[in-house]
Amino acid sequence: MDTKQSNNPLHGITLEKIVTKLYEHYGWEELADRINVNCFKNDPSVKSSLKFLRKTPWARTKVEHLFTETFDQPSPWDRLKK
Repeated sequence: MDTKQSNNPLHGITLEKIVTKLYEHYGWEELADRINVNCFKNDPSVKSSLKFLRKTPWARTKVEHLFTETFDQPSPWDRLKK
């Protein structure tokens, strides 16, 4: 097993799934309030957001961070390690 990926909560999750799930959870207006980028403000869509985020690393990092803050649940196995 690759140890670099074992602690990565985004491993195996595509950018499209991240954007779609955030949109379904927050909606475009709330996403634009949380992350100030035009792809969420002006005529937003998953397709246009993906195009922008793939070309803009700083924005992608913010989106990934919001996703992990919103949906990353601690593993029940972590309690047993203590």
